[in-house]
Amino acid sequence: MVAGAILATSTSLRAADTNSTSELSTPQPSLEAGAASNDQDSHYHQGDYYRPDELSMDAFGTASLGRYTIDHPSDARVRQNTQLGAGAGLNYFITRNIGIGVDAYSEHTTGIFVDSASADLILRLPLGQSGFAPYAFGGGGRRFDDVKAWFVTAGAGMEYRFTPHVGAFIDAGGVLPNETKYYGVARLGMRFAF
Repeated sequence: MVAGAILATSTSLRAADTNSTSELSTPQPSLEAGAASNDQDSHYHQGDYYRPDELSMDAFGTASLGRYTIDHPSDARVRQNTQLGAGAGLNYFITRNIGIGVDAYSEHTTGIFVDSASADLILRLPLGQSGFAPYAFGGGGRRFDDVKAWFVTAGAGMEYRFTPHVGAFIDAGGVLPNETKYYGVARLGMRFAF
């Protein structure tokens, strides 16, 4: 009888020991759910097309039109008076929606290399996870070509991201120099985000 009691006690102690060991080695459900949630959050941020603390580089072509052509558009005037050029830019988005950008471009193959340089404040409004983001910009800069002048600029555009790091954009803005009449500049280019 004593041996039976010791055997029963020993068996129950072994069972209790096994249960406590399995409880220690089995992760808690609440911790597992939290870890899965954190993985989903980081995956969401990695797949987001537009992010805060984002640096991007632009390579673009330009087309500019003078005031008379803008005020009196016609096929012939646009073809004859459009000046084409190329440029590059750098943007930094502090938040997902607010950024600053600088760019420079040239439309002339003779004379000074950079015709115009500007800095802008950019307001970007990404459309969910579609890859599209309309934006507006405004700022100022300096012309360095034959007519040297300070200017203010404002405009709007659309960007489409193929991936979180590569996209295309198109925009247009009005430029108001302090020395000459206003003109318009349109840009079409590629954007590379880091």
